[in-house]
Amino acid sequence: MSRIPAESISAEKQEIASSQVTMRNAKSRLTKLAAWINDWNLPFLVSSIGMVIMLLWAGSYKMTVPGAEGIVPLVSNSPLISWHFKLFGPYLGSDLIGLTEWAAAILISIGYVQPKAGIIGGLIAAAMFLTTSSMLITTPGAIIAVPGISYMRYMSFLGLFLFKDIISLGVSLYLVSHFGKKAIVMEKITDTWGSPTSER
Repeated sequence: MSRIPAESISAEKQEIASSQVTMRNAKSRLTKLAAWINDWNLPFLVSSIGMVIMLLWAGSYKMTVPGAEGIVPLVSNSPLISWHFKLFGPYLGSDLIGLTEWAAAILISIGYVQPKAGIIGGLIAAAMFLTTSSMLITTPGAIIAVPGISYMRYMSFLGLFLFKDIISLGVSLYLVSHFGKKAIVMEKITDTWGSPTSER
């Protein structure tokens, strides 16, 4: 009869203990607050839920006429993705981008129960945000000069809007890392279940 070996149970207990040890060791109010945030897994929850909502919402808007027309200047000036609109046109091309964002959001959501799906969703999001982050350099008007200050260049509101995709890229990579750790634990359990030592 198959059973979960003590090694797998011990590994899971160690992982849980290591994530909560900070709360027991915290001394000051500041470190206790940080430990509480860690123990309740708030960074992952806020990052993943926020990413899913943003991708679904942004993807939906890109499948509208104003949404498609709004990203034309961004896409047209990007050497990485300008071919997309040349091949499909702005409206179908924008629909495909929106559907890709939906796919990433759905996969990240599935990652809560199937971590490997979350890895794929995070990688799709990372690829999208890597592309859009480069638009900070290629989009006219993203970096501007301010009259009277000749030695400095600033990000315009458009530039700041694009810069947030660099942060979104970091969140996507964090989600890939988080789901990756969970997938590794699940693989270890699966391998142990399937090994000869797991049977009596």
